Amino acid sequence: MEQRPTKRIKTISEFHRLRGLPKPEHPLISVVDYSEIVRPDDISEANWVLDFYQISIKRGINAKMKYGQQQYDFDEGIMFFVSPNQVFRIAPESNKAERSGWMLLVHPDFFWNTSLAKTIKRCEFFDYSVNEALFLSDKEERILNDIIDNIKQEYHANIDKFSQNIIISHIETMLNYSERFYNRQFLTREKLNHQILDRLGTLLRNYFNDEHLLAKGLRS
Repeated sequence: MEQRPTKRIKTISEFHRLRGLPKPEHPLISVVDYSEIVRPDDISEANWVLDFYQISIKRGINAKMKYGQQQYDFDEGIMFFVSPNQVFRIAPESNKAERSGWMLLVHPDFFWNTSLAKTIKRCEFFDYSVNEALFLSDKEERILNDIIDNIKQEYHANIDKFSQNIIISHIETMLNYSERFYNRQFLTREKLNHQILDRLGTLLRNYFNDEHLLAKGLRS
């Protein structure tokens, strides 16, 4: 990444304050509505690091995100995963778009003493060395939106001894669906790549099997 100052956001409460949001209802977990986020004017002048997980679906964010060696455009609406201590940069654009979507923020302490504390670290889509955005179908997005609604309903209610386990269960379900959708995306791309190679092979065979090779020689 380019050399620029790095700003670390340590808590979910700090994130809410810096993005013009009301205080979170829970210090370790929050669901944020993208349409309510206020980006600071200097957001593109620094790299950003979070001390918590961020899972999001965004549309019309009017920005590009530089994450690892990739740059992602959120015009069409995609799902994205960031784990603690990973560096990213947001570059707002001049054109205006209607923003929508959500962001799930979860501090690692919320997973303490649960099975998810270990399993979430094995989710490869949090690793930006291999990361790519997840493009969702409308049906897939509805499934994930329903899970987010369940999480919001649970932590907006009175917190009791069952709340954490219920929310953890919803997050595990979300991650399982995300893994399924990533697998579908990779299989779709693999099929597309094979189709392109098959077409190339057909063109080359046709070229070699007629008189073009003798008349024009090998193609560049």
